[in-house]
Amino acid sequence: MRARLALYLQLIRWSRPAGWLLLLWPTLSALWVAAGGWPGWHLLLVFVLGTVLMRSAGCCINDVADRDIDRYVKRTAQRPVTTGQVAPREALLVGAVLALLAFALVLTTGAAATAWSVVALLVALAYPYAKRWVSLPQAVLGVAFSFGIPMAFAAVQGELALPWLAWAMLAGNLAWVLAYDTAYAMVDRDDDVHLGIHTSALTLGRYDVAFVAACYVVYLLSWTWLLDLLANRWSQLAVLLAALQVVGLLALIRTRSRAACFRAFGLNHWLGMTLWLAVVASRHP
Repeated sequence: MRARLALYLQLIRWSRPAGWLLLLWPTLSALWVAAGGWPGWHLLLVFVLGTVLMRSAGCCINDVADRDIDRYVKRTAQRPVTTGQVAPREALLVGAVLALLAFALVLTTGAAATAWSVVALLVALAYPYAKRWVSLPQAVLGVAFSFGIPMAFAAVQGELALPWLAWAMLAGNLAWVLAYDTAYAMVDRDDDVHLGIHTSALTLGRYDVAFVAACYVVYLLSWTWLLDLLANRWSQLAVLLAALQVVGLLALIRTRSRAACFRAFGLNHWLGMTLWLAVVASRHP
């Protein structure tokens, strides 16, 4: 039993929290914006736990969809579904249980957020197959990884129709996902080029670093303007720290080395946290 649990923890990337943190910070930012400040313990716990559960479920689905691809990629060759340690049906069952737990949480927030969670699930299910058909599959991931934003607005406001700010935040966050997931794709470029799949790193070619830089700029400028993140000295300081982090991340990926690009991807959750702190500070003068 203990050995099986260890495999399940490996399946959901328990030792790599960067994945769910990348989902969490924009979702928390949206909660603070929608609520005009502290959103309350109930919504905070629902979205924190729900984020962890859905990211874990997504890993299960992704590994089953990519099991015949992952074995040819250095970074993913030892994943438990690919190696046969966890059967595809078993992985899907684990993912379904986790998704149902997340759905049970969102049910406590009302009908509007519940309805949007169904849309979020459909987008998440589509992503693993996007790389087979879409030149920039990272854009599909960007929508999936940003859908906590409209769900947060729906949970706070209780309305199915969402304000334009929710969608504008999603668009800005999409630029951030494109930035860090392109860096992630740069890690596997040498493997992916032989597999016939699509990634932004392959599609963009020598313009990959410039594209990542442009996406970071769009993310920082759009959120700073949309959310009034220069409202006071504390939020200004957070924005400055975020800008400095972007400079550091770009310095890492400019060499395009596998290790540097993977490190840059793993550090991105700190950027998301810094922007969330800017949001919190701007709502608490």
